Amino acid sequence: MALTAAMVKEAAFAAGAGDVGIANIERFANAPRMMHPLNIAPDCRSVITIVQPIPRGTYRGITEGTHWTNYTIYSYNRLNTLYRPLVTYETACFIEDHGHEAVPLYPGVPERPGTRPPVAEGRPAPDINIQVRIAAVACGVGEIGWSKVLLTRKFGPRVRLGTILTDAELEPDPLPEPSLCNRCMRCAHQCPGGAIPLPGERPTVRIQIEDRTYEWADVHMGRCTLTHHGMNWEASPFLKRDFPGFALDVRNSTLSEEAAYKLTYPLAQARWLPSPEFPNVAVLPFYHQAMAHTGYFAVCGAKGCIRACMDSLEKRACIEQHGFATPVWPRPDWVLSPPETDETGGIAEGKFADFRDPDPNPGGWK
Repeated sequence: MALTAAMVKEAAFAAGAGDVGIANIERFANAPRMMHPLNIAPDCRSVITIVQPIPRGTYRGITEGTHWTNYTIYSYNRLNTLYRPLVTYETACFIEDHGHEAVPLYPGVPERPGTRPPVAEGRPAPDINIQVRIAAVACGVGEIGWSKVLLTRKFGPRVRLGTILTDAELEPDPLPEPSLCNRCMRCAHQCPGGAIPLPGERPTVRIQIEDRTYEWADVHMGRCTLTHHGMNWEASPFLKRDFPGFALDVRNSTLSEEAAYKLTYPLAQARWLPSPEFPNVAVLPFYHQAMAHTGYFAVCGAKGCIRACMDSLEKRACIEQHGFATPVWPRPDWVLSPPETDETGGIAEGKFADFRDPDPNPGGWK
């Protein structure tokens, strides 16, 4: 029996996918050479996107300021590296059971092409990867919102993505017509790192797929990385507790994404900070514990790019999963006060407080 798009989708749903979309290879005609699927699978005829939903409740602990681990495990790292690949793997095996090659790709969201030298003359860099969000748009499963997060009709921004390249010629899904992101800017206003620019602050990113143009903000990935990995006092109570007085101005930082990773990961992986002042004191113990158990640590809980966005989409009732009994912010959000300065203008040691913002939706953003 010839393999069809309907058969592939049925297999993916049976394996646990939340949604599935398919694109023909021609939709990647404008992709940069270093991000083109044909560099990985030269015989690729179809690209398949597997959507795995993020359970809405995995954000609850961070929203309440009480439990951070669920976000790292079920919303981010383990969902990307363990639960989601199982669905992609089973779907790829199903395709190969029907005589077609399938290339399941590890999730990647590269912002630049490969950087390592090619293994042979005329070949691309060996560390290339396709942009999974753009591939998802080409596969028809959603649009990219202003914050660069993929928005789907069923789950909104609560998704992780898998990708399969195959030499099977499958019927493509229609390209999405942008309709979910209404440029409310809640993502920009509520990002604790100021990583998402408002319109006009930075040039936008534009791509064209067939006759459609898609556009979103040029997110500052250095600020995003610092905040996501806990170097932003506005998002991480652990940083302020373990290093009183540390007050990196993330909102105005010009660190690159690479530099931000170099700053955050050594602190999380280090076990002890040997010094006369802090003998045998663990460095950022929460981060180290998260790294030890999950190989990853995430702190901000995607407050702007996902939580604020899903709150807006649910209130507008423009996604299928919107009728939840508990709001995204059922109570006023917790925030940390700015570090106090001493008489010299420096940051005063140990001066911070935990209080509740009286309005989690200031300005009445919709």
